[in-house]
Amino acid sequence: MADGSGTAVNVFLSLGSNIAPEKHLRMACRELTNDYGDLMLSSVYENAPVGFSGNNFLNMVVGFATAEEPERIVNRIERLHRKAGRVRYSDPFSSRTLDLDLLLYGDVVRRRPMLPREDIEKYGFVLEPLAEVAPELRHPVSGVTMQAIWGDFDQQEHPMTKVDIGVN
Repeated sequence: MADGSGTAVNVFLSLGSNIAPEKHLRMACRELTNDYGDLMLSSVYENAPVGFSGNNFLNMVVGFATAEEPERIVNRIERLHRKAGRVRYSDPFSSRTLDLDLLLYGDVVRRRPMLPREDIEKYGFVLEPLAEVAPELRHPVSGVTMQAIWGDFDQQEHPMTKVDIGVN
């Protein structure tokens, strides 16, 4: 973990959108590159929304190294949400211009912000792109690689298709 010594850690974010998704994912990748430099980019996956009816989502994972603390990363995420015009509703299962979540911050385990994010083991549209960019990365709690977690995941529960939108 970055401890003020300037030591960089590997960070992974999930990105998703189902309102003008190509535009918003491209913008997020461009802004994250401006903020953090070269990104590890997964493929982009299209899938139906989970928990509500609406347009299909495009999802991906990005990774980068930074010494920036998790709270500052979360603040940058919120800035990107505002830039994309995201409107927060009381219902977490709704359409959105942009949905970014901090998945992993090195091997840190903590409550606020929640690390690792439980979505990793819950949703294929988070796990598959994470396993793609970091197959040998070990989950900070279980110690199991992302590739192995994906291999044991019910991959038929949320079917996805790779799509090319020109971000990677």
